[in-house]
Amino acid sequence: MNRATEISASASAPSLSADDPGYLALRSSAAWLDLSARGKIIVTGEDRARLLHAMTTNHVQQLKPGEGCYAFFLNPQGKILGDVNIFCREEDLLLDTEPETRHPLYQHLDKFIIADDVTLDDATDRIVTLALEGPQALELAARLGAAVPEKPFTFAVWDGMLVARASTTGSPGLFFFVPSVEKPRAINLLKTSGIVEASPEAVRVVRLEHFKPRYGEDIFDTTLVQETQQMYAVHFTKGCYIGQEIVERVRSRGLVHRVLIGIESGGADVPEPDTRLLQGEQNVGKITSAVFSPALGKVVGLAYARREYAAPDTELTLNGRPARVRAPYSLSI
Repeated sequence: MNRATEISASASAPSLSADDPGYLALRSSAAWLDLSARGKIIVTGEDRARLLHAMTTNHVQQLKPGEGCYAFFLNPQGKILGDVNIFCREEDLLLDTEPETRHPLYQHLDKFIIADDVTLDDATDRIVTLALEGPQALELAARLGAAVPEKPFTFAVWDGMLVARASTTGSPGLFFFVPSVEKPRAINLLKTSGIVEASPEAVRVVRLEHFKPRYGEDIFDTTLVQETQQMYAVHFTKGCYIGQEIVERVRSRGLVHRVLIGIESGGADVPEPDTRLLQGEQNVGKITSAVFSPALGKVVGLAYARREYAAPDTELTLNGRPARVRAPYSLSI
C-alpha cells in the first residue's frame, strides 16, 4: 500500500467510538502511546551542532544540554524534506522524526558530511519511544515520580529514560526514550499506574481535533515553510542554512499564496484527501486529512486554503455542507 492509499483508507475508516477508553483518556486525562516506530538518529562529533545548524531552520548552535527545538530540513528550493525534534545531550544530538522520514533524513545528512567531524547512528531499533499525552499528562507523570521538564522540547533523565516535553497529538505531553530492553518494564509502570493505552486511530482523531499537522499527511516535500504556519520551527536571525534564501524571500515579500488551516464541518461523512473547499462556486483550497470527531459530533481536519480565505471563522463549503475555518495549531505542549 502506498502512502496516498494508506491515508485515503485511514480517512474512510469507520468512526472511532465515542466511549473508546484511549480516546476518552486522551481528551480528559492522559493515555500512553507506543511511538517506537518514530526514527531516532544520534549525531556525534565535534562539528555536530554546526552541521545541523547549517541544515535546519532552527538555531541548533545555541542549544545547551537539556534543551531542544523543533525544526524543518529543507531542500535548496525551500521545500520541506522532513521535520525533527532535536534534543541536545552532553555528548550528542538526538533527532526524533516521523517513521517515513527516518531513512531519507539520514541519507540527506550523510550526503553533506564531507570533511566534518560528524558521525550518524540510526538508533531506532535500540531506543523505543513511549509517550504520555493528554490534559493531565504532566500531573500524572509527576505522580509516577518522573522528572517533568518545564518548557517545550526540554528534557531530563529519569530512571534510565530521557523524558522530553513533546507531543504528537497537540495535547500536553511527554516522550519517554527508553532502551529497547527496558520497554516491557516501562510499559508495565504505565499500566500498573492505571494509565490506558490509546490506539493509533484515537491518536489521529485527537491530533486533528487540535489541528496539529503531521509530515506526510499535511506537510509534504512540495510545502514551503510559511505555508505550514508552524513558525516555531524557524529562527529568522540565525544565519545561512539550506533553503534559507527562499524562507527569507517569502518573509520579506509575502509571496506565500496558500496556508495550512484547521477546518470543521457538520455531518459524519469524512472527506478524502484533496477534496475541494469552496466558497460559492469558487475553489479556494483542498483537504489534506480529516476525521469524524465523536466528542465534537462533526468532521475536523486540515486543509490548504488561499490566504484570503484562511482567516478564522471564514465560512466555506465542504462536500456540499457548511464548513468553517478554525485557528491553526499553536504550540501548547
